[in-house]
Amino acid sequence: MTDQPWLEDYFGAYRKLMADNEVFPSLIAVRDLLFCAKAEGRKLMLAGNGASASIASHLAVDFTKQAGVTAMSFNEPNLITAFANDYGYENWVMQAVRHYGQPGDVALLISSSGKSPNIVNAARSAKESGIKVVTLSGFAPDNPLRALGDVNLWVDSRAYNVIECVHMIWLTAICDMVIGRAEYAVS
Repeated sequence: MTDQPWLEDYFGAYRKLMADNEVFPSLIAVRDLLFCAKAEGRKLMLAGNGASASIASHLAVDFTKQAGVTAMSFNEPNLITAFANDYGYENWVMQAVRHYGQPGDVALLISSSGKSPNIVNAARSAKESGIKVVTLSGFAPDNPLRALGDVNLWVDSRAYNVIECVHMIWLTAICDMVIGRAEYAVS
């Protein structure tokens, strides 16, 4: 069984990355931002590209339906194509945040590399607009997106699958922290 040691190493790396005690204060800080947004009637806006867009969509539903935090993702094809056509692909998320966001809202922006121009531009604009910014990234620790967040969740990996899976686990953990438990009935 030559594959067993490889799998042990593979999943060992996941365990180390996702449950590193150093990330716990940041996970709690995001939860606290969402508690405040919920209490103040503010919303959570999520965006990403590719798999990160799928993560954003999934969590927007969970935060809204299960945790009671009004959340939305910017993954409607007509929104993306209209805004990208009118403002350029590098600016479409920024424009979505400008059109839908208000001071006191939270923008949760995901880019595995931390370099996606449309996500970085959205983070910059959100901060300027009084919107709290939560970033999720990986690759280099000094990536441009990570420099813009009020709270930053960074995965020390260069593997897209690993980064995206850890982001998903962290975000579902935050959702469960807002709910207050890990097991609950889905209604």
